[in-house]
Order: sequence, then C-alpha cells, then structure tokens
Amino acid sequence: MAIDGLILLDTTGRPIIQSGFRSSHPSYPLLHVDAFNNAVAKAPRPSDIDPVLHVSSLVTGIASACCHITCGDLRVLCPVSGDVDPLFAFAFMQTFVDILKEYFGTVSAATMRDNFDVVYQLLEETLDAGGRPLTTSSNELRDIVLPPSLLTKLLNVAGANTAFTSASGNPFSSSIPWRKANVRYNANEIYFDMVEELNAIVNKNGVALSSTVWGKIEANCRLSGTPDCLLSFTNPQALTDCSFHTCVRLQRWTRDKSLSFIPPDGHFTLAEYRSAPAASLPTARLTSPPVSKTPATKDSVPIPFTVKTNCDLGNDGAQLDITFTPRLTSKSLENVVIEMNLGEGAGGIKCVTSRGSGIGRHMGTTNPGIFSNMGTSWAFDAKNNVLRWEILNAPPSSTWNLRGSFTTLSAKPRPAHALQIHFNIQSYTFSAIKVEQLRVTGETYKPYKGVRGRCVGNVEWRW
Repeated sequence: MAIDGLILLDTTGRPIIQSGFRSSHPSYPLLHVDAFNNAVAKAPRPSDIDPVLHVSSLVTGIASACCHITCGDLRVLCPVSGDVDPLFAFAFMQTFVDILKEYFGTVSAATMRDNFDVVYQLLEETLDAGGRPLTTSSNELRDIVLPPSLLTKLLNVAGANTAFTSASGNPFSSSIPWRKANVRYNANEIYFDMVEELNAIVNKNGVALSSTVWGKIEANCRLSGTPDCLLSFTNPQALTDCSFHTCVRLQRWTRDKSLSFIPPDGHFTLAEYRSAPAASLPTARLTSPPVSKTPATKDSVPIPFTVKTNCDLGNDGAQLDITFTPRLTSKSLENVVIEMNLGEGAGGIKCVTSRGSGIGRHMGTTNPGIFSNMGTSWAFDAKNNVLRWEILNAPPSSTWNLRGSFTTLSAKPRPAHALQIHFNIQSYTFSAIKVEQLRVTGETYKPYKGVRGRCVGNVEWRW
C-alpha cells in the first residue's frame, strides 16, 4: 500500500508545505485542499467533518479520498487513491506529527513556517517517491536531518555549511536501527510512565454497560552505550491485546510475559495494551457499593465514583440536583469535569455548588467561571448549550453537589439524559499492574530507574 502525498495547512486552509506527489498532474493536491476547505465551510462545527472525504477528479477521472487530522492550529491532509486502507494513511499522519513534536516541541503553523527547510527534509526522508513510508524512527532521522537549534540557525543566516555539525558523521552507522550509536550521558537514567484510560458507559441504575481500559507504557531512556533491559510485572495476565515497540523481543514475552529489549534513545512508547479484569487480579478498594445491586458485566472495570442526578422538568425550565461522590479509599480524583447538555434554547442558568451534606455542608460559589475556596466552579457554554461543573480535587469520602435551574425558550426543556464526566488519578492504575523488576545489563554503570502510574477517565453516566 502507498499514499499519494502529504499536505500541511494552516487554520485559514492555506497550504504551508507539501511532499512530492505520485500523481503527475499539478491540480491533484489542490483538489483535495479545496475539498477539505469546502467541507469545513459547510460543517457547523469542525468536529462534524468526516475524517475521510470523497474527492472526485475531473482531470484523471479516478476518484480518491482525503484523510485528515488536526494538531493544534495545523491540519494534515493525506490524499489516497486506489485500494488503500485509510488506517494506513492515519497511522502515517500520526507518526509524522509525533516526529514533528520530537523535533520542535510545539507543532503549529508558525513553527512549520519558521523551520520550513527542516520540515521539507523530514517529508523527503519519511516518504519515498512511491508513497511508501521510508524512515520513521527519530533516532535514525536525527542522523540525517539535523534538529533545529540556535547555533544552526545562526550558521544558516551567515551562509555557513552546517553539514559538519551532524550528530553522526555516518548516518545509519548503528547496527540497531532504532538506537543511535555511541550514545553517552553523564547521568544514566530511565523512566517509565504507566498511562491508562478508562472509557465507560453507565446506565441510570449505576450499572456499567461497557467499560474498557486501554493503557500504554511510555519510556524516557537516557542510558549510555547499548544497554539490554528486562522489565517484569507482578500481574502480566492483566495485559491483553498488546502491541509492542520494534525493540521488544516477542519470543521472551510469549514465554514468560517479560519485556526484553534494547531501548531507543529518548522518548518512546514501549507497549500498548488493553486491561482484562479477572477474579484473580487485585482490584481497587472502594468506599461504597455501586448505586444499583444489579451485577455489572463480567469484564467491567469498577467505576471510581457515583453520580446521582435529579432533574425536575417544567413547562419552561427545569431544576437540577447533581451529587458526585468518589469511591476510592486512598486516592483523590483530580480535575473532575462534569458536562451536561441542556438542549436548544437553554438560558437563565443559576447554580450553586457545595461540598458535604447536612451539618457539614459548605456552600461554594454562585458565580459562573470562578473557583471557590473549595476548588469547585461551574460555567455555561451558551454556544453549545453545555453546563460545565469542575472539581479540582475530590478526596476520598467527600461529597460534592450542584443545584441550579434554567429556563428555555421552547415549550418544554429537552436536556440530554447523560452526563459526560472526565477525571484523572495520579499514582494509580485501573489494572493494578505493577513493575516487579527492571534489570539493565550489558553496561558497567548502575542507572537510576523510575516508574509511576497515571489514569484518565471518560465516563458517560445516564440518568
């Protein structure tokens, strides 16, 4: 499979740079740019645009498709034609965006214009003339395309030849494709981040209809020489549907569920996985049972909070009462965001937030967009008709409440019967996976090792 090329656009829809195209007709890239800009103009919101747009060609008579993604104020287009899987195009676009992030830190239209020469070289090295991915490893690319720096910019302005400043005098000199040769650090260290994301749907009785945890192991390696690492886990049976970095030896994982690898230099994703809950695995300790006694599905992950929603609908408005209660015994839920769509014509929003109940009840703010001393606030997005309630830190055994009312211009209010809840938890994983041991061999030094966990969650709670 091969793609036709790559195009980078700014927020106005104007091309910044594009790769060479397999099609010889000069209008081919412009047809896809126009198709994308027309779709943006017709869509009520940018998120409503189809990720794959059909493009008809009046010149060649062969229909094609335009795949696109957005990164900040930058839009990346990838035209494809023939029998090409769109996932192939999306995977390459995301890989190229990741390369840009490693080179420039911040990916924006201004950054692309300021580093036009470097971006063009990256396009040439990552995509060959036939539209096939060529070199996508950042360690290999840094031997070919010099990352931008203040020194290289000054030398370019002065007209000096910067070829001698290359990180490696002989590109592709390393026998290991994903790791540079002759890497040296004064302080040898390697860090691992276990990042897991919960996506769940909960019905009005508090039963999880679906809950899936996807995780990834991100690493930052700053080790000299050619170290050989062995990473073992206490409960590797929790990891299913795994995908690994090229450096991982698959035979060792198949044999004893350990990750044996020679790590790339710098940041990389070691593995991605899905968590499979089982009765034999340790589970999170919860302070209270679910809202309903109805058992959840066999493979469901416990939701770390409960929500009670009461909405009294009237003829021209409604009364709201939402209570949020964390269920973890030792960890706080941070940056909790609860969103509710109030429907078309909603207005006149009046809300008050509080923490606790009964004698221990503490009133919060009644003004939108202002955090109280309890770390909670609310706001209303009139454009999208969304009520947004934020809690900065929800410790165990705490209770949070939002009460309010709103009016509607229509005959009867029609709020969405689901809350969208987002949160994160530091130093915690839903799968309860833990690193048992990390061994580094092949070098004489003793490196510093660090491992931490982090969770994010997206839950649709229906009422």
